[in-house]
Amino acid sequence: MAVPPPRSSLKIRLVMGGRGDWLGPGKADLLEGIAATGSISAAGRRMGMSYKRAWGLVENMNAMFRDPLVRASRGGAGHGGAELTEAGARVLALYRRMQVTGAASMAEEIAELEALADMSERK
Repeated sequence: MAVPPPRSSLKIRLVMGGRGDWLGPGKADLLEGIAATGSISAAGRRMGMSYKRAWGLVENMNAMFRDPLVRASRGGAGHGGAELTEAGARVLALYRRMQVTGAASMAEEIAELEALADMSERK
């Protein structure tokens, strides 16, 4: 029996290394924004977060992994920039693959939970 696609979404937060560091959808979106815009501040703005918050998340992610995920260059207005490193692109790709695989493998359970929640009756 085919399971209809779920109306709910699965959010994966990977807690890493027992230190309380985690990788989740927001950090992945920030990495994706940096890759798209070439800027930490622009990526943060797209997500409605301050430059300070975006920079803090980038610093946290860079410290989480053996190699940094984002390389930033300073330079002031119009001269600075940021890009994902090879490690950053790989981490982002792996995380996105986890999201797709997780949602696909749990589609039946998600659909059943939706039915139990009777979400069609909610306003």
